[in-house]
Amino acid sequence: MNHPVTCALSDFSARYLQAWCDADRGFPASEHLVGLISPCVVNDNGKNVTWKPIERQPMIALDGVEKGMDLALHSDINAFYGSQFSGDMSAMFGELSLDLLQAFNDDDIERLQQNILGHLVTQRRMKLKPTVFIAVVDDESQVISICNLTGQVVLETLGKGTRQVLANDIVAFLAQLQPVVVEG
Repeated sequence: MNHPVTCALSDFSARYLQAWCDADRGFPASEHLVGLISPCVVNDNGKNVTWKPIERQPMIALDGVEKGMDLALHSDINAFYGSQFSGDMSAMFGELSLDLLQAFNDDDIERLQQNILGHLVTQRRMKLKPTVFIAVVDDESQVISICNLTGQVVLETLGKGTRQVLANDIVAFLAQLQPVVVEG
């Protein structure tokens, strides 16, 4: 599928891989992924896993979330999480340091859907517009999310309903991200 979000995520993933290459580090590496099975694993030496984003065919939707909440998710959310397998990718959005969340394997998709369901249930109880998180930041009380109604990317303070618009959509957000190479 040639969804604009899929293309933008693929472009950022390529820039992320290039940043690792430019830093003479090879493929992205993480000690937290050791022993996990994924189509994006390049090598697992028992201490670190090197990986690269890989297109998911066919693309999937977060059906468990939609059924569990009786809510249609914004197409950008499904495209973001359903188009590739990847480790999380560190980046900067202006001065904001973040980790872009990704699904490493099918088990990750299941955990992700459970976490999103919990997030949406809390929002529903608080009578907040539904959002789905796509990145974490250093401040654990905040996440970067896609607003399910507008598609805007927002920095939200959990449990407060405070939201700052970062970009009009995920495509614009991904285009502004600068990859960061970190120790795994």
